Amino acid sequence: MKRASFEPRLVCARCRRPVGVCVCVHLPELAPSAHVLIVQHPREERMAIGTAQMAARCLRGSTVVVGTRVETHPKVVAALNDPDRRPILLWPGPDAQDLAVSPPTGPITLFVVDGTWSTASKLVKLNPAIAALPRYGISPRTPSEYRIRREPRAECLSTIEAIANALGILEGDPEPYLAMLVPFRAMVDAQLAFEVDGGTPRDHSRLARRLRPVWAPPRALADPTRVVIVAAECNAWPVEAKDRHPDELVHWVAMRGDGSDRFECIARPTRPLAPSSERHTELPPAVLLAGTTRDALWAGFRAFLREGDTIATWGAYATGLMREAGVATSHTMADLRRAMADWLRASPGSMERCAEGLGLAPPVLGPGRGGRRLGLMYAMYRQVLGPRRT
Repeated sequence: MKRASFEPRLVCARCRRPVGVCVCVHLPELAPSAHVLIVQHPREERMAIGTAQMAARCLRGSTVVVGTRVETHPKVVAALNDPDRRPILLWPGPDAQDLAVSPPTGPITLFVVDGTWSTASKLVKLNPAIAALPRYGISPRTPSEYRIRREPRAECLSTIEAIANALGILEGDPEPYLAMLVPFRAMVDAQLAFEVDGGTPRDHSRLARRLRPVWAPPRALADPTRVVIVAAECNAWPVEAKDRHPDELVHWVAMRGDGSDRFECIARPTRPLAPSSERHTELPPAVLLAGTTRDALWAGFRAFLREGDTIATWGAYATGLMREAGVATSHTMADLRRAMADWLRASPGSMERCAEGLGLAPPVLGPGRGGRRLGLMYAMYRQVLGPRRT
């Protein structure tokens, strides 16, 4: 039997959408006084349902720069050093000024970071000159309409929604910039209609494609008596701090996978406490400053481990700390986040959001943020040991 030849979908050169769902007819032509420079993570460039390029095509003079370390890109360098336009960063957080309450004066270049919450945060950390820009946030009046991608929090917006809201404030007239949401809504509606009609969205995620007929936990995690789950918290200075100090471990908590034994140690910082240390670790400064030495922490953890144990972490952060300290070099390391992704057949996102989505009520296994996150990891590890939910 002759195999049918594959015919790729025709894609519109302007909006980069398949011709059948092209949104170019909806794209407005706007010329705001503010320049917009979008720093896009490379993963987002390949997303068919991304909104950064769509936003750029609505705005004259806007720029999209794709990469992870972009501070040397000529367009970024020019924008950062433009004497006639003040660069600012659209970025939410406790240090951000409310754009509607305290808008910047004079001509500006609005830097916008495009990516998932995780990749966007990494972009900011990898580009200190951008991270150091004055930060402004917006308070959206309505939730995001990005119904085809899950936002980490209710107040989060897609890139095009955030830009439209910000420019509406900066230009003093929101109405023209609401037109940017017309092609955005058309894209969302077309995608939802495609799924309702039985279409299967293209998913290039390797984690989501790892389908197993019968679930079995990874061999390294199968015996809970030989698994040690760990969580770490650091004295971490913000990247934009003028007198920034390197991160250093201050709180280490661990739990054996069967719940039979727990380890906890606080190590006093050797460098000044970061201004946000109490809020980040959820531990009072007096408790942190009364801790033991880092050498004593690692010695205690070595004594806690048994030969043949697997150390389970969420991502690679705690693993990197152990590697730098030369601890547990002979032990197997397992990424619980990756195991959870396989179990879910999808990316789990943050551990807090993952646990909430599963309806878990995790125990608190120690003081501060470290104890709370250890409880989250322990609850999700117990899920991984069982069958997938149907």
